[in-house]
Amino acid sequence: MDVTDAMTPRDELVTVSIPGSRDVALEHLRSREFSSVAVLKTEDGTETFRGLISRETLIENPNEDQLALLVEEGPTTTADTSLTALSAMMADTGTRRVPVVSDGELHGIITITDVIDAIADGQADGDQSVEGFATQTVNAIYAETPLSVAERELRFADLPYAIVIDDETEIAGILTDADLIAVAEIVEGEDDTGGAMAGDDDEWMWEGIKTVGNRYYPTRNVEFPDGTVSDYMSDELVTVSRTQTAQETAQLMMRHDIEQIPLVSGGELIGIVQDMNLLEAV
Repeated sequence: MDVTDAMTPRDELVTVSIPGSRDVALEHLRSREFSSVAVLKTEDGTETFRGLISRETLIENPNEDQLALLVEEGPTTTADTSLTALSAMMADTGTRRVPVVSDGELHGIITITDVIDAIADGQADGDQSVEGFATQTVNAIYAETPLSVAERELRFADLPYAIVIDDETEIAGILTDADLIAVAEIVEGEDDTGGAMAGDDDEWMWEGIKTVGNRYYPTRNVEFPDGTVSDYMSDELVTVSRTQTAQETAQLMMRHDIEQIPLVSGGELIGIVQDMNLLEAV
């Protein structure tokens, strides 16, 4: 099976053009639940592929408006590349969305979801036990953690999820970066740095802001609503067992539109299977 058999062709893609502003890209990522969007530049009637803009880049660069300065360069592939070779490249580079490009022209995009779909449909090998692909180290977070703190925890962990633990140390659900981007707001205003100091008695104080006088400066920030992880997590948790196969796991991912599934045994959490792990099955 080749890339051309699994990719989304150019005429079905949502793209943004430069010059342009971040708001267009952000709206696509939020409303369509994309992880990134392709950026094109048209000159003399010819489209040239320039790169991708991801939701992570938008969150990490809240003060940058120009699309051209938010574009990320990354690996590309061609339509005749085998799915096995593509999967190996994705696993090696950690790339989830690969543009299909030839001579600067964008022909389509193939995503990790396309590969997972191929495994689910039996078009790629998926007979192995899913236990062999699971990661035993699991990222977890307390259910009553403020959402803004949770966002930073996911960013520092460099993971797109956290298993949520309640007061009884039981699994209560899962929080993903998609949950965060769905409620993130870009807020413009003025911050007063003169008196903005976190209180010493604030249990969730992340860092103090030094007083530097009554100086005001324009800001554009990503803000998250008040509330805790428990207010925004997904509490209907899908799990897999040791005996299930990579194909069955891929089918669950596609059916529930999720990117990671906890691996449980006897009611105990023993690992996590991310979609990236299943690339090894191809």
